[in-house]
This record gives sequence, C-alpha cells and structure tokens, in this order.
Amino acid sequence: MNEMRVALDQGLPLLGLELDEATREKLCAFGAAMVKQNEVMNLTAITAPDQVAKLHLLDSLTVLCCADLKGKQIVDVGCGAGFPGMPLAIACPEAKITLLDSLAKRMNWLDTVLPQLGVTNARTLTARAEEAVATRREKFDFATSRAVARLNILLELCAPYVRVGGKVLAMKGAAAREELAEAKNAIRRLGLQLEEVRDFPIDGTSHSVIILKKVAPTPAQYPRRYAKIKQSPL
Repeated sequence: MNEMRVALDQGLPLLGLELDEATREKLCAFGAAMVKQNEVMNLTAITAPDQVAKLHLLDSLTVLCCADLKGKQIVDVGCGAGFPGMPLAIACPEAKITLLDSLAKRMNWLDTVLPQLGVTNARTLTARAEEAVATRREKFDFATSRAVARLNILLELCAPYVRVGGKVLAMKGAAAREELAEAKNAIRRLGLQLEEVRDFPIDGTSHSVIILKKVAPTPAQYPRRYAKIKQSPL
C-alpha cells in the first residue's frame, strides 16, 4: 500500500491534480482491494502496487484533466474492474457515475466494494452496452471508456448514451491517433465532432484522452448488435 501511495502522490502533481488525504487513502484502498480480489478473480494483469497507482489510478484520473465532472452524469462503458469509473467516483464525489459492464462477477464484486469504501455516488449496471442504451439513450453528460475496443467500434457503443452537448471521453494508448484517423466516418455518422486529444505521459508510456463533443443526436439505428458492429465497423 505504501508503494502505491508514494507513486500516487508523485504522479498527481504531474497531472496538475490536488486531492485531499482522505481521497488519496480511498484511492489506494480501492487499488489494494482490487489486487487482493485478483487472487481469486481475473481483474488485472497489473498487480505491483506502484504500477497499480500509475497505470490504473493515475491513468483513470486523467479524465478529470479533460472535463469538469461535478454535478454531471457519467457512464463508464465496459468498466471491467472499475476503471476509470471508480477512481473518478472517489476523486469527484459530486459526479454521478454508472459503472456498466456485462460480466456479473466483476459487477458483484464492485457492489461489495462500493459500500466498504463509502462511495455513494456510483452504481453498477450489469448489461451489454448495446442493449442497456434502450432505456438510457442520451441521458448522460459524459461517456468514458478504457481498453474496450478500437475507437470506431467503441464510439458506436458510447455515443448513443450521450446527450447533445455532452462528450465522449475515450481513453487510448500509443495508437490513439491511428485509431482516430480510422474512426472519421464513425465520428460523423454518430453525431460527434473531435474537440481535442490530450496526451498524458505516465511511467514512460503514452496515455491519451480523445475528447469528442456530441453535436447532433445519434441516429436511431445505432448501436447495432455487437456482432454486427465488430463485423463491419462504421
């Protein structure tokens, strides 16, 4: 836990973020809980405490550098073990975050962790992204996602959740600009517009947040079934 805290404390100023002591402790408590649960459930390949701080916690917090989440509704599409949604919920308690994933085991674990950590502004939703949107279309200010799919696939899953005027915050690695070029057609057809790409060098590797604004409603035929999205991306 100490190595995790040291790495977190060193990384926050590099992102220009200031978090109080209780928030830092809670972030590390979540990281430690994930590493512990990983002994019995496949949650992450990253288990070294300092790497958890850098590649999970700090990486997730880059979203706070790209958008003001206070008072906003956010959906974390394909949240997996809770990234970036859980660190965002901990660091910004004024946000309302929906953690969306189809794997019930992970979501059941998050359901036990939320009250343990006293996180009251996040809730889980166990469902496939392309199905859950039916009753939540354009209900969110932001959709964020990390390590789910290439951008042209990911945007079809995320864009329908976001209201016009809201944003998709897609977290990507070294291939961010390559994927962006590949997704030009998807961006146009889904009612999005590229606003900015923010780069965050963390631990010598490239981390980017692609910021896309929702400028028009997403056509009703999207999202398609996932097999179709994967077979013929926009």
